[in-house]
Formats: sequence, C-alpha cells, structure tokens
Amino acid sequence: MDKQRAERAIRELLEALGEDPEREGLRETPDRVARMYEELLSGYEDDAKKHLSKTFSVQSGEAVAVKEISFSSLCEHHLMPFFGIVSIAYLPGERVVGLSKLARAVEVYARRLQVQERMTRQIADAVFESLGAKGVLVFCRAEHTCMTCRGVRKPGSKTETYAYRGEMTEEERRRLWELVT
Repeated sequence: MDKQRAERAIRELLEALGEDPEREGLRETPDRVARMYEELLSGYEDDAKKHLSKTFSVQSGEAVAVKEISFSSLCEHHLMPFFGIVSIAYLPGERVVGLSKLARAVEVYARRLQVQERMTRQIADAVFESLGAKGVLVFCRAEHTCMTCRGVRKPGSKTETYAYRGEMTEEERRRLWELVT
C-alpha cells in the first residue's frame, strides 16, 4: 500500500465532506486511517497456501473440523466491515495441518476487500488444494454493516455461505455439514 497516497486521499475525503483536516480532532486522522487500512487489508501481502504447507502424516482418514473461527473483513462494495465466523471441516488424504493454520488461512482472505461468497470459495480451494484432502466444507455466517447500518438497516440479519470441494458420498457431505453447523 502507498501510505502517503492513502493519507492524501483521506485528507481529500475529509475536505469533500466539508471538514477541516487541520482542526485539532482531525489533524492525525489521515495517518490513523491509512494505518488502519494497512492493517485491515494486510491479506494481500500473505499467502494462505504458505500457512497450509506445514502438514503432518495421518493414519486415520476421519474428519477434522475447526468451528467458529471469528473474522472481520471489508465489503468491497461499500468499504464497510462485515464480520462473523468460518467453520472448516475436511476429510484428510494422507496429511493434516496444524489447526491454527486453518485460522491463519481464514485471516489471509478476510484481510482483503471481499465479498463473503468469494472468501468462502477461496478458503475452500486453499484447504482442498494445499492438503490434498478428499473433501472440504467451509461454512461462513456473517453480519454485514453495509446492510445493518445503512441502506435497508436490518440489524441482526446474517448471511450464510458454504463451499464444498472434492468427491464425497452423500453420507460424507452430511457428516461434514453436521460438524460445521
């Protein structure tokens, strides 16, 4: 990110809103907001597959699930936050990954300008491809402030998305679904 350019743009936005960027409460706002966006959008500098590359051999092919990994992201349509949980379940091939690495993969994709549907697919693809899993299910439930704080203003409404990857029997899909919901 070009921090100086971002600061200039934020200053320009404040002026366009009729504010004085030199008044006491706003003097440091361009710097603060630029640093905030740098943090919130740090996923562009990271690679989920790097986190998912440290795997361990496994004897059993039983399902693995990590539920309710919290996240926050920015809607690419309004630059407003959306936040919620992601649950990941997979049927391992010959390898598993450390559980925290699944949470790190979620963070990589959440820390980008996003839409929930794409983020869910990206996480599923990264887990499936990186682990050589037999099957993967990613479930995401989120509240979007672009829908709760503006526009239609429906606080408490949630959006749910999910993505399956792999060749699974109906029983395996059902089992993964039960694990994540």
